[in-house]
Amino acid sequence: MHLRDIQTPALILDQRKLTANTKAMTHLITGRGVHLRPHMKTAKSIDVARIALKGNFGGITVATLNEAEYFATHGINDILYGVCVTPDKLNRIIDLQKTGIRITLITDSLTVAKILADCSLNAGITFNVMLEIDCGEHRTGIAPEDPILIDIAKCLHSATHINLVGVFTHAGHSYRCRSKADLERISEDERCAVIHVANKLRSNDLPCQQVSVGSTPTALHAPSVKGVTEVRAGVYMFNDLFQAEIYSCGIDDIAVSVLTTVISHDIKRNRLYIDAGGLALSKDRSTANTDHDAGYGRLIDITGQDLIRDLCVTNTHQEHGEITSSVTLPFNNLPIGSRVRVLPNHACMTSAMYDCYHVVDGDSNLVTEIWPRTNGWRTPNI
Repeated sequence: MHLRDIQTPALILDQRKLTANTKAMTHLITGRGVHLRPHMKTAKSIDVARIALKGNFGGITVATLNEAEYFATHGINDILYGVCVTPDKLNRIIDLQKTGIRITLITDSLTVAKILADCSLNAGITFNVMLEIDCGEHRTGIAPEDPILIDIAKCLHSATHINLVGVFTHAGHSYRCRSKADLERISEDERCAVIHVANKLRSNDLPCQQVSVGSTPTALHAPSVKGVTEVRAGVYMFNDLFQAEIYSCGIDDIAVSVLTTVISHDIKRNRLYIDAGGLALSKDRSTANTDHDAGYGRLIDITGQDLIRDLCVTNTHQEHGEITSSVTLPFNNLPIGSRVRVLPNHACMTSAMYDCYHVVDGDSNLVTEIWPRTNGWRTPNI
C-alpha cells in the first residue's frame, strides 16, 4: 500500500527511526547499570512495546488501566501503573492480578494507603505499592520533608497484604527547561529527592527496594544515576518538535507524523488548507515558548523532506488545517489532492486520536504494516 492510497488524516510511524530511538535509550540507560521501564502512554501499542523492550528487563509503565489491561492481554506481566491509584480502580486491578499480572501501584495519600490495606486483606491479594515523591513539579506526590511520608510508609508496610516496593517520582518540570545546564540541574534534583526519601525510609527500618525516576529529558541529561534502580521514559520512542527544542532529539529523529491531503487553495491570501485540523494534530502549542514556534505542526513532503524550511500549520479548525507563510506558498507543487505530512508538537497528544499506525521504513512511501493501538480508558476488543 502506498501513502497516496490511504485515507487521510492518518498516523504514520517510521519503524527505522523508532528502532534507532529505542536502541539509543536502552543503550544509554542499561549501560549505566539501571533498568529502563519504558512508558507506553504515548505509543499504546504492543508492536511498539516489543521493540522498546528489546534489551530491557521486561517491565513497562502505563498511565491508564485500559493500557494495563491491553498490554496484559498481549503477554506483558510486569506493569507499573504510574498514576495515583483511587479506590474505584481496585476491582479492575484485582482482576488483573488474579490472572498473574504483577501491577505496581503508587500513592501519596494516607487515606488511600489505609484503603489499600483493608482491600488487599479482604480480597486476599497482595498489592505492590510505591510512594510518589514530589521532586519539584508540584503535581502529585509527597514533599520529601513532609512528615506524613513516614506515616504512609508505616501504614503500608504494616499491612499483611501489601509489599512496600519503594519510591517513585517524575520531573515533569524538566519540560520547562530551555538549556542543557537547566536539564542537568533538574535531573539531579529528581534523583536527589528520591534518594533522600529512600534513605529516610531505610533509616526508619522501612523497605525501599526500588528507586524509580523518569522523563525523557532527565533520562538523557542526568549527570548521575547513582542510587536509582529504574528509569521511566516514553516519548523518546517517537520524539516530537518540542523534544527537539529541549535537546532530547533532532528533527530527523521524529518517528511519527500525520499524513494529510491538500483540500483547498487561497492564492490571493497565500493560504492553503489540509484535512488535518485540531482533532488530527491536537491543539498543543508547546513550541510557542521556544526558539522555533512550529504552530500546530511542521510540514514535510510525503517522503519526509522539507517543503519550505519551517513551513507550519498556522491555524486549525476542527477538521481544517491552515497553512500560511511569509513567502509565496508552492501551490503548483501542492495541488489539491496532493499529500503532505505534519510533524507534531507533542507526539502523545497527536497520536491519541488514532486507532492505528501506518508503518513505513525510512523514506519509503510504502506502508509495510498496520499496527493497532489502544485508546481511551476502557479496554476495546483488540
